[in-house]
Amino acid sequence: MFETFYPQLIGLCTGALLLTSALMVWRHSLLASIRLLALQGAALAALVAVIGIAEGESELVLVSLLILSVKGVGLPWVLAHQSKASIKQIQESPRLNPTAALLAVTLLTILSYVVVSRVFGLGDSETGHAAPIGLAMVLIGFLLLISRRRARSQLIGFLLLDNGIATIAFLTSGGVPILLEFAVSLDVLLVVLILHVFAGRMRTKFGGTAVDQLRELHD
Repeated sequence: MFETFYPQLIGLCTGALLLTSALMVWRHSLLASIRLLALQGAALAALVAVIGIAEGESELVLVSLLILSVKGVGLPWVLAHQSKASIKQIQESPRLNPTAALLAVTLLTILSYVVVSRVFGLGDSETGHAAPIGLAMVLIGFLLLISRRRARSQLIGFLLLDNGIATIAFLTSGGVPILLEFAVSLDVLLVVLILHVFAGRMRTKFGGTAVDQLRELHD
């Protein structure tokens, strides 16, 4: 019964991952980006759980719970650990307008399918056909890092890039051992905590976290 809906579940999870990635580029609100990041973490956890159930590996189900707790709950909570009123006032002024950003997302997604199919091959499995989504997420994460001006918004791009790498790992090789995933998740959480505190100190001292303004101070 589960095998009948397995391709649809894989498509639903990877579609949610790609959709949240595109919306992160389109939305300029930091609070909206954090909520999308939480939804993406839940979608990634669901993808791992589906793969684990289909392959009969209970370890992957445990990994999905770990991903949900860290990427779906923990990291978004850390990023949003200030009053929501102040977060709502933070509006990003990206280097690309929404139309150009969505066009770039479309081109990067097409490029991902071309690269994976020509260089690596999509394979015959459902996960193999969905593998380009992970590469698209990595490229979209780099796009956010390049196009965003504020440090916190660039941090969202870094986490999106990390989710893309994890998606590729689970779709192509069935994932990583739970201890390794736990160690990597802790490392990412530590990096986010450090960058979040650093961004908060920048905002307190300089009145903002816009990278362009900090570059002007350096000049």
